Amino acid sequence: MKPFPYFLACVLGAGLMASAAATEGDSAALGLTPEQRAFFEKLQALCGAQFMGRTVYPDEPGEPWQERLLAKVNRCEPQEVRIALSVGSDHSRTWIVRPTAQGLQLKHDHRYPDGRPHEVTNYGGTTRTAGTALAQSFPADAHTAELLPEAASNQWFLSFDDSSQTLIYYLERHQQPRFRAVLERQ
Repeated sequence: MKPFPYFLACVLGAGLMASAAATEGDSAALGLTPEQRAFFEKLQALCGAQFMGRTVYPDEPGEPWQERLLAKVNRCEPQEVRIALSVGSDHSRTWIVRPTAQGLQLKHDHRYPDGRPHEVTNYGGTTRTAGTALAQSFPADAHTAELLPEAASNQWFLSFDDSSQTLIYYLERHQQPRFRAVLERQ
């Protein structure tokens, strides 16, 4: 093979490989239904928004979850949205929503004040239904069941009202209400 055609073949081959790699990175979003894609785009459009609220269930005075809740949509990338959650002065929680080939994924990232991951972190689940542009449900995944066997039946829900002024975070365990927070856009 002459040097120039060989060089051209190498350049073209590298270009095709780079294109395939970029497509693989984008392929995670290809597994989304139109409703899931619309929900994820709504999250991305809320980048920089803050929601303040409280726990409405369970209503047990004195519990840490009864402190003020503040959710900040503070990191929005094409393949990930991070929502920092503060419970009073505790800033250790982040909800992470990602598009995957199986649907939208919700993970809970818990950190110590020095940034180290908590022993119980990265639990959550992936959508199994289309949901809507305003609401998605995330049944517990295998990692969650292994990490927290009692949470194997968990199902988390994130939803918005029509105007994206209210964010609701809801958790069921064994198909029974376990936790519900209502937060209003600030």
